[in-house]
Amino acid sequence: MWLIEEHRRVDKQLSGSVPIEVLKRYEKWKDIAGLSGPQGLRAIKGFHDEALSGEWKGFRSSRLGLQWRVISRVAPNVLQIQVIHVTAHNYRKQ
Repeated sequence: MWLIEEHRRVDKQLSGSVPIEVLKRYEKWKDIAGLSGPQGLRAIKGFHDEALSGEWKGFRSSRLGLQWRVISRVAPNVLQIQVIHVTAHNYRKQ
């Protein structure tokens, strides 16, 4: 089992104008990530889980819809996935 840790700002991001379909897909993403970790996320093609580069090197992005993404960081030595952002495809570091 993988531990899913959400940054404190993720609650604010999700309580905004996020469509209900995206919220449901995020819950499914957390279920899969908690059970199978990054390998499980990569196995499901719909998430398009990929490593980011440049300013976001060391982070991963998974699709929650055409526009929405979840940005996370994986700590494999402690079986932990840290959710940093749930965003409308805006990768600029804040």
